[in-house]
Amino acid sequence: MTGKKLLPQVSAAFLNRLKEVRVAKGLSQGDLATRANITRQTISSIEANRYLPTTVVALQLARVLETSVEDLFSLQSAGEVIDARLIDVPGAGPSARLRTRVKVVKVHGRYCARPVTGLGEVLNYTVAADGYLEPPEAARRGRSDAAIVQVRLSRDRQAIEQEIAVAGCDPAIFLAGEHMRRRKDTTSVVGWTMGSTAALQALQRGEVHVAGIHLTDASTGESNLPFLRRQLKANAYDVVTFATWEEGLLVRPGNPKQIRSIADLVCEGVTLINREEGAGARLLLDQRLRAAGLVGSQVKGYDCVAASHLHVARLIAEGQADVGVGIRSAAQSYGLDFIPLQSARYDLVVPKAYLASHPSLNAFFETLVSRPFRHEIASIGGYDTTDTGKQQVL
Repeated sequence: MTGKKLLPQVSAAFLNRLKEVRVAKGLSQGDLATRANITRQTISSIEANRYLPTTVVALQLARVLETSVEDLFSLQSAGEVIDARLIDVPGAGPSARLRTRVKVVKVHGRYCARPVTGLGEVLNYTVAADGYLEPPEAARRGRSDAAIVQVRLSRDRQAIEQEIAVAGCDPAIFLAGEHMRRRKDTTSVVGWTMGSTAALQALQRGEVHVAGIHLTDASTGESNLPFLRRQLKANAYDVVTFATWEEGLLVRPGNPKQIRSIADLVCEGVTLINREEGAGARLLLDQRLRAAGLVGSQVKGYDCVAASHLHVARLIAEGQADVGVGIRSAAQSYGLDFIPLQSARYDLVVPKAYLASHPSLNAFFETLVSRPFRHEIASIGGYDTTDTGKQQVL
């Protein structure tokens, strides 16, 4: 066996991905040890960070795993301070910026930081931060652009640069991130919940890598492409289908207000919870109201807004509203009844330049078409994965 070396006291700065890569390759510790001509105990000790591999052992492991030594072992740069553009969460005041937990992504050569609170009330407590904002007086010193802040990283910067930021309103995007981690070491997907129009605007501003949209053209019934053709240069973007889902009215179990169609939204005693302007659900609502000869001002609660499909469902389940437009899977998550209105494609929009330059985006789209991922979201209910991964002609 090649010699072993006691891990030095700076082990906290040593990033060890051996186990992740081994598992991704489908190898046991014994399999890897045999192929690398070392003992299984050595593999176990290295993975547990009890021993630092020698150069020879590291090269043997990299050869067997068909990767580079740097992909297996590296020094973390946690604690590094970087400049980033702060993308504020609506409603967050200046006082909230001191030591604010943030997620960091690198988009088109520029770092963007967004407070973790923007992930929502549950994920705020389950998603670890990439870093923390430095005090405003230090972060802004000598800078004319007030949006540029300093972030002290709590993770390795190279790992952060592999993260993929997706703006949109499909909660299943977080499942895509989990399946991707199973396939490709520590790469993660960060989903920022926002309506379709806001997601596309965030993509155009260079704040995210991918935008998810579901906007149905009223005149043709076609999903997304008519809108995108008016907004984007066709040769600069790819459009890939995530899934086709069912959109409709979410109502309380048993439908106590006897809501059957859009026309019933103006009945006495019916309260709506709406989505923000520019969201696909709100666009669908407005289209159906116009078709029924109605306007939003006639609907009680039209100006009350929820932040996502799941937020709509939760408010209805809690009795704060009677009805809202959303997706079937959100209704099922909260045990609500569902009245279908249409099927629509949820498409992902990505700049071609990002596909060529980002280290993880191609692996992300490969994950979407993988059988395990497609099977899982189809099992949620309300999703049709027949066209998942299909490239649409912009």
